[in-house]
This record gives sequence, structure tokens and C-alpha cells, in this order.
Amino acid sequence: MPDALSDNKATDYAAYFSEPTDELLKEIEDFTLNHHEHANMLSGPLQGKLLEMLSKIIKPQRILEVGTFVGYSALCLAKGLQPGGRLHTLELRHEDADIAQNYFTKSSHNDQIILHRGNALEIIPSLNEPWDLVFIDADKTNYTNYYELVLPGLKSGGVILADNVLFHGEVLNEKISGKNAKAIHEFNQHVARDERVQQVMITLRDGLMLIIKK
Repeated sequence: MPDALSDNKATDYAAYFSEPTDELLKEIEDFTLNHHEHANMLSGPLQGKLLEMLSKIIKPQRILEVGTFVGYSALCLAKGLQPGGRLHTLELRHEDADIAQNYFTKSSHNDQIILHRGNALEIIPSLNEPWDLVFIDADKTNYTNYYELVLPGLKSGGVILADNVLFHGEVLNEKISGKNAKAIHEFNQHVARDERVQQVMITLRDGLMLIIKK
């Protein structure tokens, strides 16, 4: 592949010609890159803008996010919420939840975002909402479990977005090693075999699977 089309250069080029993020998202990005030991988990401006625009296209009343991290992706998704809409976001780590809540409070969507702390496998069944849009970006070994928990509550025509479906390129190896890469590959296979949905894998950042329920 020519050097001019390398991933980093293509990403930089795409970011240059994409609408910039707002000041609050830039604040979150700067804080995370400078202070969080897992800054690589941040969605970032390019993927964040895609999440925002997909949400605006879908015009959801109910969004579920599995894996809040520091709140960046939730605030992107919230930009498409309709009046009276709600975004439920789930985070296991209390320190990250505290950071996210701080940024939610600063947002114009604060009254539309509900942060749940704890195990997503236990929280999801208790919510009982008709989801228009679901974003899965949590522990990789439970992706298939999360998918199966949310799909029954997803409206027909509703969308699931699953992040990290390329898992740092490890799923491309002839012999996949590591429990996370194996779990992601199994999830990708599971979705591909599922006749209840349509799906397309997008090679942005670490891979994003867009899934539509039939």
C-alpha cells in the first residue's frame, strides 16, 4: 500500500475535512489524553462525529450505551436525541463514572442522560426500554452476551453499533490468540450468522460494526 494511504495519514486527512468537535468534547479529549492511563479507549473526534451524525439520522427517543468510560461517546450520541428522549449509559468503574458525570453536568443534555453504575449484565434486563440505538463498547468477552440482551428490546429498524470489532488488527491473524481478540472474532461471526439483522463492518479507527434489526 502506498505510504500516502497509510492509516494514520488517511485518518488525519479525514479528520481535517470533518466538522470539528465542540468545546466540551475537546475538554474531555484533552483531559483523557493527559491524565487517563487508558486514553486509547476514547472514541475520539472522528468516530465521535460519526456517532453524532448517525444519532441525528436515526433521531432516537431511547439510546443505550454499554460502557460509558469518561462520557465522550455518550455526549456525541446524545446530540441526536429527540425532545423527551433519554440516553441510558452503563459503567462498571466508579472512577470513570465520576469523570463522566462531571462532564454530563456541564452538557446541555444533562437532563437527558441517565448514568447507571454496576454490572451491565445485571442492569440491562432491568431497564425494560424500547431501544432505537445501542452502542456497545465495554468488556470484549461479553459482547455476544450484551448483544443478545439488547436485541429483543431493540425496535425493528433499530441500530446497534459495536466498537473495537477489529481489536487492534488481532482478529486478522491466521491464528487468533488472546481472550479479547477471540471474543471479538466470535462476536463478529455470531452477528454475521444472525438472520434477525443486517450488518456492515466499518474500518474506522479500531473497527465499528453497524447492525440493523430487521
